[in-house]
Amino acid sequence: MTSVELDIIAPLDAPLPPVPEGEVLTPSQWTTFLAIADTIVPAIEASSTHSVSKLAVQPSEFTTAVQSIQQIIPADAPPEAVQRYMGDKASLTPGFKDLIQRTFSNYIRDDALKGIRVILSSLDTRAGCYLLTGYSTSFHLQPVNIRQQILQNWSQSYLPQLRQMAKSFAAICIATWVKQSTTINPVLGFPRAPVHGRPGKGYDYDFLKVPPGEDREVVETDVVIIGSGCGGGVCAKNLAEAGHRVLVTDRAYHFAAKHLPMSSTDAGIHLFHNGGIDTSDDNSVAFLAGQAWGGGGTINWSASLQTQALVRQEWANEGLSFFTSSEYQDCLDRVCQRMGVSTKYVEHNENNRVLIEGARKLGFSAKEVPQNTGGNKHYCGYCTLGCGAAEKQGPVVSWLPDAANAGAQFMEGFEADKVVFDSVNGRRIATGVEGTWTSRDEIGGVSGSNKIKRKVLIKAERVVVSCGTLHSPLLLLRSGLTNPHIGKNLHCHPATLVAGVFPQEIRPWEGGILTTISEEFSNQDSHGHGAKINAMTMIPSWVFPFFPWTGGLDFKLLAPKVSRMCAHCCVVRDRDTGQVYPDPADGRCKIKYSPSAFDKRHALECVLGMCKILYVMGAEEIIVTQAGVPLFTRKPDTGEGLGVNEPSFQAWLANIRKRGLPHPETSWGSAHQMGTCRMASSKKKGVVDPTGKVWETEGLYVADASVFPSASGVNPMITNMAISDMISRELAKSLNEEKKKKTKEGERARL
Repeated sequence: MTSVELDIIAPLDAPLPPVPEGEVLTPSQWTTFLAIADTIVPAIEASSTHSVSKLAVQPSEFTTAVQSIQQIIPADAPPEAVQRYMGDKASLTPGFKDLIQRTFSNYIRDDALKGIRVILSSLDTRAGCYLLTGYSTSFHLQPVNIRQQILQNWSQSYLPQLRQMAKSFAAICIATWVKQSTTINPVLGFPRAPVHGRPGKGYDYDFLKVPPGEDREVVETDVVIIGSGCGGGVCAKNLAEAGHRVLVTDRAYHFAAKHLPMSSTDAGIHLFHNGGIDTSDDNSVAFLAGQAWGGGGTINWSASLQTQALVRQEWANEGLSFFTSSEYQDCLDRVCQRMGVSTKYVEHNENNRVLIEGARKLGFSAKEVPQNTGGNKHYCGYCTLGCGAAEKQGPVVSWLPDAANAGAQFMEGFEADKVVFDSVNGRRIATGVEGTWTSRDEIGGVSGSNKIKRKVLIKAERVVVSCGTLHSPLLLLRSGLTNPHIGKNLHCHPATLVAGVFPQEIRPWEGGILTTISEEFSNQDSHGHGAKINAMTMIPSWVFPFFPWTGGLDFKLLAPKVSRMCAHCCVVRDRDTGQVYPDPADGRCKIKYSPSAFDKRHALECVLGMCKILYVMGAEEIIVTQAGVPLFTRKPDTGEGLGVNEPSFQAWLANIRKRGLPHPETSWGSAHQMGTCRMASSKKKGVVDPTGKVWETEGLYVADASVFPSASGVNPMITNMAISDMISRELAKSLNEEKKKKTKEGERARL
């Protein structure tokens, strides 16, 4: 596909389930929350008089702000675009309150929601207000200008709890507003669908359906695979092509290419785990994980990097010699070949060009990133919301159709409760999985309430758990397994970003998301720990929440500049680990993780390097995610050729180094989770053996990124697929041998 602009064909809607009913907040709590939201994303007016409905700024300042925005918006923007944008506020945005209601009802942890309620109630009492704000007047009765000063004071407080509270309120209000806003996209020139590309047609899946009934439905197969993602998809293909009956289940539902890419709102709920709102217990890291048919392969960024030699050797040194074998390389090459992985058709957008050229100018290492686009040019920046072209060769487009063509069956909407075991001579033998199947609604969607629910037992000779790093360990724990390593050893690639504002329009959401990478800072301890630099997806709802909020006008001035931004991620290969465990109250996934001082030191060097890349490429402003660090504004070129040695830039870098990456000021996110069902040479070291079989069981396997012995250091898709390729091929052999043995025994019995 070339980068010639084609007519935009909007994807079909993917209606959401009804907004949950019930009182998630009391009326007075809602009043206070919306007052906070309207302070973070305020309507702004030119006035010398403070108001409870709008942020008042001096007429001259207001005029300057409007003019500066007018200068950078697209030439074809509606004439009233800036006026509407400046007058917009969170509570006026259609759907804002409904999305907050949905988020608080379904996705925020109970303990966090209780804390939010306490704060909101306190802000409507004299004593609580005085304690939290220094005023006895209820927060919502204060003028917006006073409310802004209160939030700014929180963000600079010596109490980390107040700093975290200010950061959390800003993140959720900004993320929700930008998803729902009708005023920001015209100012940015951000279209609903990619302008480069064409709609494609994916595979027509046929899913098993369960008839209504009170009794438990029983389904029989040779192998049940719980999870349709990168690990499960590869296993399904290999096992089905080996002649075995395969049933792939997933709690998610399939959305055809005609529904993709989804809007940011719909994608968060249909395609991401927990609405895209998973955070560590201390709120230091936001975790993103796929919960779609096809798993993370449906919403990843196409980057297809093979496991690095240093990591392979590290794993081999742990007694897993397979990782330095030619057999493992064959697995890597095989999965890449199936998906048409190549750099041949890469076409860099400006965001990636700035990274690779800036690295060159600084003498940093940088290279192109292979893409799993089936030998096609794929100039689309929306794939994190689902690939409407059906060109990204994730499981939905490649592995699962291959499995179907070999006879595999599929079941969507299946929530696995536990693996079922028989006990034979003291051995635990997996015989299937129990769970609950939920149908689509009466019109074939997922938004209606008229659905069939049925308990299902799937009997199988082998059970493959491919639920992902966050959920595979929870399923094992629910199934009664007690290995102390289950859920431990959580590795991720914590990431923070740096953005640069350039004088020209860039439209950074256009073009391949991640086509370049720099490994300059990736091995800072000589043991493979450090950080890589890659381009960031520039979908506005993904970028805005990373920026520190410093005030309502500051935010309104910064947001339109995204159309002229490049943003790069510092992606850390962590050394130190966390844990996944079930919430004692409801069993939901909880994550204990915080970037260690060791890993943050590596990230800091990378952040400074990213700032230099943006500077040498001409960024007029540079923004880091550490609250309290002002954005850097470039001085006019003196013609001295100082480059990054320019004194004011060096002073700014020195300030960043001095401050470090403290919590909670620094915004971290991670889209790569690994290690919670660690592969090891003995049960004393991990959860699964070198073939993927769960220690102390028979017939139970794990095949996903949770089996990584440590962090891969690169996007985990190819490593995950290669390991799953090995596991499933060995599993297919053992099943074939078992069937042959049974056949021979049957023949002897007849004789």
